[in-house]
Amino acid sequence: MGVPHRVKRTDPDGVDFGWVMQVTFVTTIVVGAPLVALLSTTTTLPTWGARAAFAVRVGAVVWFVTALLAYAYARRAED
Repeated sequence: MGVPHRVKRTDPDGVDFGWVMQVTFVTTIVVGAPLVALLSTTTTLPTWGARAAFAVRVGAVVWFVTALLAYAYARRAED
């Protein structure tokens, strides 16, 4: 049993992209799942394939918008 390795820390210059990715991931799940469920009630989805494709299409849009907003927030907070 040796000494455990130290956890490395960073102090990024500019936008912290790790933070942006984490916020995008969590927010997309928290916002995207209920949104997909809500929107699916107004759409006819007869097969599991159609349901999966619908979820991917809506989730992709939610992810993209969330990523842009998280980046814009991080960029603004940096200044």
